[in-house]
Amino acid sequence: MELISIGEAARRLGLNTSALRYYEERGLVRPAARHAGKRMYGRTELRRLALVALMQRLGVRLDTAAAVLDESSEQWRSTVRDQIDELDALIERAQGARTFLSAALTCPADRPTSECPHLAGVLDRLFTGGTFDELVEEHSADLDVRCHGDDRLRPLS
Repeated sequence: MELISIGEAARRLGLNTSALRYYEERGLVRPAARHAGKRMYGRTELRRLALVALMQRLGVRLDTAAAVLDESSEQWRSTVRDQIDELDALIERAQGARTFLSAALTCPADRPTSECPHLAGVLDRLFTGGTFDELVEEHSADLDVRCHGDDRLRPLS
């Protein structure tokens, strides 16, 4: 494959040229050459850019991409494991949010914080010693919690 300009590389990867320059500033990629002052990229550089673009699109930190690109096997694998742990925690929080919001949607009340026994009960639990983690754990086990008829989460009188 011949060398291509920064503009063509950006176009092929669906990026702005400013992103490629930023990745260069971060040390993630270097042009293979310069012709008439223009950065030129070959297959190796495009693969590096493609990995960075993919990781960015997936929400992976640039530090993780940098580790995969340039660190020793032991180091990049450790960094990736740490990133996976962070993603697992994020997924757990997102699932908790989804469960909570799905349950809130089942409430027919116009003012759920005051009229929905389920939501009021959850909120009451938070200021009477319950923790966010406990509530997420309770609701993750029961995705079909409904705001009416759930005696476990009645609001305080």
